[in-house]
Amino acid sequence: MATLGFTALDFEVFSVEGFNERMQQIYAHVRPKLLRLGDELAPEIARRLHLEFFPHVARHARRTVNPPPETWAAFGPSPKGYKRFVYLALCISGAGIHARAVVKSEADMRPEMGRLLKARGAQLAKAFNGTGIARYDKWDFRQMPQEVAADADFFSVLSQSLEKKSGGIDVGFGWKVRDALRLDREELIDAFRELEPLYRVLRAAV
Repeated sequence: MATLGFTALDFEVFSVEGFNERMQQIYAHVRPKLLRLGDELAPEIARRLHLEFFPHVARHARRTVNPPPETWAAFGPSPKGYKRFVYLALCISGAGIHARAVVKSEADMRPEMGRLLKARGAQLAKAFNGTGIARYDKWDFRQMPQEVAADADFFSVLSQSLEKKSGGIDVGFGWKVRDALRLDREELIDAFRELEPLYRVLRAAV
């Protein structure tokens, strides 16, 4: 099976000191691969999940401090952008590769998403069947966040996060660098398929 095409150097650029230097490395080595993967994976994800997806690759602000600790290709329901919607994301950091479902604090309809998530928490717990899943909202970008069971309590906590004024969610699966180098596209798409029940519930609120 075809791998995603990342090399060890792509993960090492996230430890480069200095904003300008790191940005140059990200744009030279990582971003072109994400642009290609976004265009190639979006129709495949759409076919597998029977939903429409449009690819968007992160554009990091040209600040002089806080170099980005990760970057990503997002797959959302609109060609005009992704941050106002729930979206799936292929993320890369110094820790590895990540397949995630994300709702940013600036997304529309977050309270409605939270209420729907709360109402369907038991159904989602059954669909995930105890699958281990990680929360990425407060992780340190160096070590993979710990996985927990995707049970009813897990979805209840997520629903509460969405109901907060500036809350959001960021959950999914990760592969450490050693495994990420061998990660193939089929395995990545399978991870998005595992996130599909959650994505569908959140998307239904919009």
